[in-house]
Amino acid sequence: MYPGQHARLRPLQPAFIMAATGEAVTYRELDARSNRLAHLFRKHGLKRLDHYSIFMENNSRYLEACGAGERSGLYYTCINSFLTAGELAYLLTNSQSKILITSVAKLDIAREAINACPDVKLCIVADGPGESERIVGLADVTADLPTIPVADECLGTSMLYSSGTTGRPKGIIRPLPEEPPKHNLPLFDFLSKLWHYREGMVYLSPAPLYHSAPQAAVNLTIRMGGTVIIMENFDPERYLQLVGQWGITHTQLVPTMFSRMLKLPEEVRGRYDLSSLEIAIHAAAPCPALVKDDIIKWWGPIIHEYYGATEGLGFTACNSEEWLSHRGTVGKVLLGDLHILDEDMKPCPTGTPGQVWFKTGSPFEYFNDPEKTKEARSADGSMSTVGDVGYVDDDRFLYLTDRATFMIISGGVNIYPQECENLLITHPKVADAAVFGVPNPDLGEEVKAVVQPMPGVVPGPGFAEELIAFCAQSLSRQKVPRSVDFEKELPRLPTGKLYKRLLRDRYWGNKTSRIV
Repeated sequence: MYPGQHARLRPLQPAFIMAATGEAVTYRELDARSNRLAHLFRKHGLKRLDHYSIFMENNSRYLEACGAGERSGLYYTCINSFLTAGELAYLLTNSQSKILITSVAKLDIAREAINACPDVKLCIVADGPGESERIVGLADVTADLPTIPVADECLGTSMLYSSGTTGRPKGIIRPLPEEPPKHNLPLFDFLSKLWHYREGMVYLSPAPLYHSAPQAAVNLTIRMGGTVIIMENFDPERYLQLVGQWGITHTQLVPTMFSRMLKLPEEVRGRYDLSSLEIAIHAAAPCPALVKDDIIKWWGPIIHEYYGATEGLGFTACNSEEWLSHRGTVGKVLLGDLHILDEDMKPCPTGTPGQVWFKTGSPFEYFNDPEKTKEARSADGSMSTVGDVGYVDDDRFLYLTDRATFMIISGGVNIYPQECENLLITHPKVADAAVFGVPNPDLGEEVKAVVQPMPGVVPGPGFAEELIAFCAQSLSRQKVPRSVDFEKELPRLPTGKLYKRLLRDRYWGNKTSRIV
């Protein structure tokens, strides 16, 4: 998100517009804001390769919070704005963040979190006043700082987090070359060409800006000199209205958003002009075939799909025509070297599912966690995986069928169940617990808990509600089970390992795929 060159070429063009309020921030203003914040970072001792974090809802200060790091050589971590104080504190500590940028809406949670994080020296309230030497208002502390770049301006980038089977998130850190911020990382150049990002484009961002996909898409739009329309929250009819209002050319969604728009009454769907759309990208969760069929019929062959982890191991993609001729695919490999391997690390025949491995397309490590980095790689270190299961057809298109790690994708959000299981087992009335994803027609999957009560505890709706409320005290709302079922005894192998697949399969019936 480097606006410097566009502040000179198109100073009065809006870099972004907030959908709900219409607030527009020009390239000149975005450039000035991000420069002031970069100077504040230097004033507080942050140097190249240091870390800070952002914990906010979508608002008009989000992009400058990212952009300041991208022009001062820093790693910035965008944190899920629905996390609890404890979850936030863990990420602040793990990322070694020295500064936290938050909002008035999130300040209570941020304040509680930094009380447990002595290394966070400064908390900046982006859209309001400060209250102490440690918690300061952005406008107050940057008012007198220069609007020109810092003297040692250099490229920075995000360090986002991906959860793991242990439930503890892991920071994904990539090498950061010592280059000017106008240069782009190779992965971003690849994506920009693939999706035909161009000068004059207008991008509609309907998703939370802390997600990796919106991060990349908005970043690329700003670097191309386009205009971003930022939705504070997704609403299906409002989305359609915005496409016509602003002449949207590019957008990226998750399948749940398609589903919700398709469920609008026909007269509502036909009310809005979508003819400006050139490319609509979707990812983050598999799209049900019927939903994708219907959206292509409605919007035309402008739907592009991709599959790739935040880690950047590899990347597959397909356009509408390719998907229609390879129904259900997530695309053909464009980045990295794909291998489908069995449990003995032997290649699977064409059409036979196995674990998805890539000879890494983009180098990464898990921040300060060599053991987790090693776990994600093959014994010889040449390949990496995030645990997905799938197969390739004769044309080398990839199809996903399962997740080896039982990761849940609900409405495009990755949820790893171990964290919830570890919490449930601490409840005094719970003897054992299993958490996994079950089908949900709107979200794709929802979180289900199956619990073995302690002897003498009577299962029922009241106990289920008690456990859901118990989880909600410690976990962000996406991770909390929507429902709880009970079993006299959970199936465990002689080794003590929970045979979770046996439980989960009961809820999926005879479906050939365990991914919706």
